[in-house]
Amino acid sequence: MNNRVLTIIIGGGLSALGAFLVLTFLPIIPPSEKYDISLDPIIVKDDMGTEVHVAIKNTGMDPLTNVTVIYGGPTKPDIIPVLNPGEKISLSPPQGSDLNQVRVTSDQGIDVTQPYRTPASAPFVGNSGYGG
Repeated sequence: MNNRVLTIIIGGGLSALGAFLVLTFLPIIPPSEKYDISLDPIIVKDDMGTEVHVAIKNTGMDPLTNVTVIYGGPTKPDIIPVLNPGEKISLSPPQGSDLNQVRVTSDQGIDVTQPYRTPASAPFVGNSGYGG
């Protein structure tokens, strides 16, 4: 009987440890929204100039169509015909864009506006843009 109790305790402990390790090191959270998007506009200004990127990712379960990226100012928006789940696109705003915020809309009702952010550590790295 003692061996049986010991086996149950060890098995339960190993199961708890396994669950902890999986949840800690594999933070894979499946999308819960049918249509959802992540928007991350970044601006870096230093002595070498200004570098601007807008990262857009479909974090939903279904494709988004006619994703429109509005940079502000007199510039034309970028239009992404289809953005599939998990797909990420990085864009650079055209010259003359208002570098205050970016707005993204889609046929599925997505309407997100996000101000540009400056990363805490973002020195230029050659011609590749921002890094840190």
